[in-house]
Amino acid sequence: MPILPRRPVLVIVLGVLGCATLACTPDPAPPASGDPAGTSVVIGVATEPNSLDPVDGYALFGAAKIFDGLVEHQPNGTLRAVLASALPEPSADGLSWTARLRDDVSFTNGGALDAAAVTAAYRRVLDPASALRDRFWMLDKVNAVDQRTVRFDLRQPYADFLDLLVLGIPAQASTPAKPIGTGPYQLVEWRPGQQMTLTANKAYFGGRPAITTVTVEFIQDDQDRAKRMREGKLDGTELPPRLAQEFSKADGLTVVEQRAADVHAVAFADQGVTADPAVRLALNLAVDRQEIVNDALAGQGVPLSLPVPPVLPEFVEPGAHIDHDVTRAKSVLDAAGWVPGPDGVRVKAGERAEFALAYPPTDVVDRDLATEFTKAAAAIGIKVTADSTAKSPPWLFSYGDPFTLDQALYPLLHPAGGETSSALDVARTTTDPAQRAVAFRALQRAYATAPSMAVLAVPTHSYVLRDNWTGYTPVVDATGTDHTWGPWWNLQAWTPN
Repeated sequence: MPILPRRPVLVIVLGVLGCATLACTPDPAPPASGDPAGTSVVIGVATEPNSLDPVDGYALFGAAKIFDGLVEHQPNGTLRAVLASALPEPSADGLSWTARLRDDVSFTNGGALDAAAVTAAYRRVLDPASALRDRFWMLDKVNAVDQRTVRFDLRQPYADFLDLLVLGIPAQASTPAKPIGTGPYQLVEWRPGQQMTLTANKAYFGGRPAITTVTVEFIQDDQDRAKRMREGKLDGTELPPRLAQEFSKADGLTVVEQRAADVHAVAFADQGVTADPAVRLALNLAVDRQEIVNDALAGQGVPLSLPVPPVLPEFVEPGAHIDHDVTRAKSVLDAAGWVPGPDGVRVKAGERAEFALAYPPTDVVDRDLATEFTKAAAAIGIKVTADSTAKSPPWLFSYGDPFTLDQALYPLLHPAGGETSSALDVARTTTDPAQRAVAFRALQRAYATAPSMAVLAVPTHSYVLRDNWTGYTPVVDATGTDHTWGPWWNLQAWTPN
């Protein structure tokens, strides 16, 4: 029987905490809502969901607030059963998984959780038009064995399948405008582009949350979120490290730092200057990643030249890396026929080595990363212009899944072909943890010789939180931040001081 073990416990770093919980001052300031009892909280996030339907991609990593999944990720990297009565079990050949459901769970419309609701959700995932079809590529069919038992049949055994069963389960009567789930909260109001209000589910099988009202403000601009935090209009938000630092000594506030699988990189274009493998390698060699962490991330992050984030240490290849080497970068360009022009910008067959680098205009971290990248490129005769209005690659982007490396890397690197693609195929088709580690390490060795993008760094995620509640528990973040993950993944367990 194939056993799919959980990965080793990840080391989680807790940043600037003045005490073990968020209760760091004897008389915390009133919450942003003005509720002295602390039963309301106001959160500012950069990302607004396109939909509140889990099958449309809402809350990929679980903790959906409105919905529960069959299982839930825990801070130590394990999984625990939620709507399932115990962790789903694989068949001897790994081609099917069976989940048995709890019998004490109801949806917020009063209907009981049953196998029909679970199968309906996952059958929607099987639709070729589903936003999650690629994520569940291995799933062949799902059926109700009886009223409380669901069976998943796979095309092939897949080591990370259990990690995907965090998908929120809506009632069959649920709609995107009126979502109906089993979660600790339910939607009261959603004003697109502005805010969302959630209220505690009084009948939640896990117990009614002590925080009964959650207001989520959608504030894309980093500076605007910092301003609202400064004005006392938010109880918590994520900020770039430099902006978060100003709050580290503020009374009644705490800055916490969470590790992340949030890899920031430059995606090259498949045409033009960056289509040339020599240019791609030279740009990788030109980047001083430690300097990028020091300058662009205020020291809050990890320099990285390969595509596997350090939060998944069992897959990291310690012997592979792309070192900062300006001399070698210039030699690579010289050998490929890119010669310095009169103004210092290299030229080959009449084409100048220059391009615009797109980045999100409201993201301070990406703006600073783009600035550092342009400096590195200039040192080897490539002119890069950071342009927040550009709409096509090359561009700065981020990716990362703290639980399934395959899900993050396969769609990103497999199209490149060659040894990288072969290694990804091996990692995807084996359930043996040792073989998977070997395959991912081989991928990194192949990538180091012919990089298809320029990996720069993994920023630490900085959050500013008001000291009015206890219950904060750090987790490893994915790329991006929203109201379902980060420090708020277990908001239903927080209690007022």
